[in-house]
Amino acid sequence: MASPDDIRAAVTRYLAAVGGGTSADVAALYADDATLEDPVGTEPKVGREAIEKFYSALDAVQNTTELLSLRVAGNSAAFHFRVVTDTGEQTVTIEPIDVMTFDDQARITSMRAFWSPEDMVVA
Repeated sequence: MASPDDIRAAVTRYLAAVGGGTSADVAALYADDATLEDPVGTEPKVGREAIEKFYSALDAVQNTTELLSLRVAGNSAAFHFRVVTDTGEQTVTIEPIDVMTFDDQARITSMRAFWSPEDMVVA
């Protein structure tokens, strides 16, 4: 099992990639057969290729992220963070709570994002 420090570092890398990386950078943090459900209740994406396709929207916008709270237990982490997306035409702010599980190498094996459209602030 990955150590709590390794999991904390993986969450930090994830937020850095979402905030300033490419879809490939984010997808590289996932295990090959990982699942992603964002937001919870939508059809899960399965496998790194599907996950990279999901994150491809990041490639056309500018994001910043800020970790607000993080809890690690066993091979899992739950964290609350802020992501601000600048599309050039508008700014969208959301503060999801993500729950992730990790393998022994601290790669993400599952991710579930808790948020809904009502949580978005558009300016």
